[in-house]
Amino acid sequence: MFSNTDASISKHSGKRMLIIDLRPEHEQHIAQVAALLVEAFTHIPDTWDTFEKARDEVLESFGTGRISRVALDENGDAVGWVGGIPQYDGNVYELHPLAVKPSHQRQGIGRALVADLEEHARARGAITVVLGSDDEFDGTNLYGQDLYPDIPAWIANIKNIRNHPYEFYEKCGYVIYGIVPDANGFGRPDILMAKRVARRNQDG
Repeated sequence: MFSNTDASISKHSGKRMLIIDLRPEHEQHIAQVAALLVEAFTHIPDTWDTFEKARDEVLESFGTGRISRVALDENGDAVGWVGGIPQYDGNVYELHPLAVKPSHQRQGIGRALVADLEEHARARGAITVVLGSDDEFDGTNLYGQDLYPDIPAWIANIKNIRNHPYEFYEKCGYVIYGIVPDANGFGRPDILMAKRVARRNQDG
């Protein structure tokens, strides 16, 4: 269906899944990913609450240096999407965003997309992948709290209350390195996570 030399094949729930570059000419998949974003983030305020906003986000992923990868099911339909944004002269990539169609969640698609992004970031010279995982829906014990002055203590004692995705990223090898208190308004923090994806140069 596609001529894409930079594709990877994995499986979810025993079914084949293809992960390819999402490109501007893939109009059908752009529309599917935009709809997927709206559906996947419907419970989080001030994200992609309209198709137009979501489509704009997808189109921004085609910017210089960025990574945009889409997971396709056995029918060639988009079921997941991950993006990467270069930072620090390419030494770091920010994972943003990650979305999986709700009907296909908990089937390994998210993990496959994260691993795929890490591989592509590493191939471009990145050492670290970072991400922000906001708590805008009372998902952790950080929500609604004044995190000052002892932010490290809050990090050490974080608890998942309502299926917050930070634990998913921990299972993928990410660690919490910081919190931005009140990032989305009072008591609505951003949880910052990172993972080294390149081997340390023994000669460096």
